[in-house]
Amino acid sequence: MNKFDKLFFLFVFFVLCFSIALFSADRVTGKMFATRSEVIANHGMVATSQPLAAQIGIDILKKGGNAVDAAIAVNAALGLMEPTSNGIGGDLFAIVWDSKTKKLYGLNSSGPSPKALTLAYFKKKGLKRVPYYGPLPWSVPGCVDGWFELHKKFGKLPMKTILTPAISYAKGGFPLSELISYYWQVSVKRHKKYENFQKLYAPGGKLLQKGDIFKNPELAKTLALIAKKGRDAFYKGEIARTIVKYSERVGGFFQYEDFADYQAEWVQPLAANYKGYDVWELPPNGQGIAVLQMLNMLKNIDMKSMGHNSAQYLHTLIEVKKIVYEDRARFYADQKFVKLPLKKLLSPEYAEERLQLFNPEKALREIPYNDAKIEKGDTIYLTVVDKDGNAVSLIQSNYAGFGSGMVPDGLGFCLQDRGALFSLEEGHLNVLEPGKRPFHTIIPAMVTKDGKPVFSFGVMGGAMQPQGHVQVLLNILEFDMNIQEAGDAPRFRHTGSSQPDYGVMKDGGTVYLEAGISAQVIKDLLLKGHNISKTRGGFGGYQGIWIDAERGILIGASESRKDGCAIGY
Repeated sequence: MNKFDKLFFLFVFFVLCFSIALFSADRVTGKMFATRSEVIANHGMVATSQPLAAQIGIDILKKGGNAVDAAIAVNAALGLMEPTSNGIGGDLFAIVWDSKTKKLYGLNSSGPSPKALTLAYFKKKGLKRVPYYGPLPWSVPGCVDGWFELHKKFGKLPMKTILTPAISYAKGGFPLSELISYYWQVSVKRHKKYENFQKLYAPGGKLLQKGDIFKNPELAKTLALIAKKGRDAFYKGEIARTIVKYSERVGGFFQYEDFADYQAEWVQPLAANYKGYDVWELPPNGQGIAVLQMLNMLKNIDMKSMGHNSAQYLHTLIEVKKIVYEDRARFYADQKFVKLPLKKLLSPEYAEERLQLFNPEKALREIPYNDAKIEKGDTIYLTVVDKDGNAVSLIQSNYAGFGSGMVPDGLGFCLQDRGALFSLEEGHLNVLEPGKRPFHTIIPAMVTKDGKPVFSFGVMGGAMQPQGHVQVLLNILEFDMNIQEAGDAPRFRHTGSSQPDYGVMKDGGTVYLEAGISAQVIKDLLLKGHNISKTRGGFGGYQGIWIDAERGILIGASESRKDGCAIGY
């Protein structure tokens, strides 16, 4: 090859490279990191983490059901199809916008610890923490009562109609989707010692793969009994007695009264205003107000000028998160047992006071308490909006994956392990007490503007949830991303903050960063003193529906970190 040929070859090579760079973008419209377009419809919409369950919600809407009917049907299906994250052995929280009364309603359907379980028992056993698995972390499942409370107040269709799709799938079977099958396999290996778990979730000793058909006739029977006899079948009838009998056999502390006395609680959602939008969360025993505390602090800072996911932007979010999570560790607990300074925690003056701890140039290594192991957690989130403008933001969970790993005889579901989040430190507001609800991580959210709902959304994933809520909201309200882009954008997750059940922050904790955050940003964060790491998971799972009342349309999003989708009609 002569000199001229070499020069011509190099010219062609650079032209081709330039052409590829110029014309081979991942997307024609929107941000390059977006995984897909938003879903747009005008009669109704469902967004959740499993497509077959989302379709069930649409079918319920088409039958004349409303958003609450559809949400219950979807949740029932998810308990079958995604038991790695939720089920009727777990708890439920919801925020509902009712188009008739034009009001927001909050439901706390989390259950208390057994009345016979005391702190003295753990001291006698020499335990420093409530274990994650087995019978000790059990708390009364609130999910089923939550369904019936929602249905009694807002539902239209009979519960038999609402639960029939989940019952049919439980009898006939469904194919496992990709991410769910991954977590399913992990859990089957983890819970080798629990015989009922293995019989149910590894039928015939088989480790189920993506696409394998799973049937759960035991759950079908349980759901059919609930559909026929109502919530009392679960809390005062055959199901409660079966759980208590199983508890007695395996060393648990459940008594019949724990179930018979249970009642979900309607609560008033709390709000913080950010950029003219009111962001609504539920009060403790959940962690939702951490979102409001963070927003109250961040609105005193010009976040947009920093640039999205710049080092200064991420540093600011991380440091504010650290400060708020110290309050979360100290103050968030069951308000039936302790009086919490909520008014102070959510005041503008308190936000400014706590912001004094923020150093724009250096990462905090520790944070003092003010006077005024939660990183794990698998959860489902769903949101539904119907043709009349009713909106449901609902989140439900077993806590750690399949929960405690323990399946009561013949019922087809795991009992949750939410009690693992109690502190065993005497004097702590979240200390374990008989009949007390533990600190909770799962939080639904709703956004209103001028008194009307505009955005129903949630981000799953234990302690990631408040961090995820804030990141999604800022992506929309500061950086004008659409709701699909807002969920797909690369995220950070900070771990190591003080926890409501144990420990304090050590050496500033660890910041995990998703792919898509530049090497220069990582370098700058290191220079500010952050401990940086990368991981493939743990950044939550998001779904959302934007309500555009002016144009009469609904805009849905479901990110690629989960198996789900948004479906409209």
